[in-house]
Amino acid sequence: MDEFAKSIIFEAGRRIREAFSYNLVIETKSGANDLVTNIDRETELFFIDQIKAFNPAHKILGEEGMGEKVESLDGVVWIIDPIDGTMNFVKQHRHFMISIGIFINGVGKLGYIFDVMREDLFYAIEGQGAWYNDSPLRKLQSVTMEESVIGINAHWVAPNRHIHHEKVIEMVRKVRGTRSYGSACMEIAFVVSGKLDAYVSMRLSPWDIAGGTIIAQEVGAIATNLHGEGFDFLHQDTFIIANPSIHKELLEKYIVPYE
Repeated sequence: MDEFAKSIIFEAGRRIREAFSYNLVIETKSGANDLVTNIDRETELFFIDQIKAFNPAHKILGEEGMGEKVESLDGVVWIIDPIDGTMNFVKQHRHFMISIGIFINGVGKLGYIFDVMREDLFYAIEGQGAWYNDSPLRKLQSVTMEESVIGINAHWVAPNRHIHHEKVIEMVRKVRGTRSYGSACMEIAFVVSGKLDAYVSMRLSPWDIAGGTIIAQEVGAIATNLHGEGFDFLHQDTFIIANPSIHKELLEKYIVPYE
């Protein structure tokens, strides 16, 4: 299954890169900043067709809703984001990812994050380790808050209804730096490979994190919601992935939700 998943990811990436040679059809979903293109939908349909040909019993939960309605993780479930970072895809033609997580009876077995334009693949097999292309990813090394670089949207240092922004300001002043790349999957990939030390979001869907959380397990990163609980892969939730040496401190001191 791992070899099959890689083959269709690479083929989907090739198709997306070629798509820049013709006009994109861009639409909005929940709001002006929530974009979807014809390439998002075509890529998801490509995955569905390939997976169903591989095994019709496999279920597919995709961002664009082109597959069947998935109400449980029983059996084999592919959770797919065909293009994570659609704004980057449309505006910059880079910094967007394909993400796939494969679950068997609710357990994450195979995880993939693919940087389409750089052709970089982060992936993991449960219990066997994680890789960046052909190089093994090491277990994360301990860091202090002062040494950390945190992925967080600048919006959360302003007054908002989700978290105490004053504490976020304290964090920004304490850490080495902050970044925001516009793709949850890219930021997760950077955490599992040690390029970031944490990434925080107020609302992510299963397809945003399914592949990345499987990779996280293999390198020792901790992925939870902002209450420190495990993620429900059938619904949206808050999200944090962090180096284990700072995960607890971030939640207790700096990323504090309103009750």
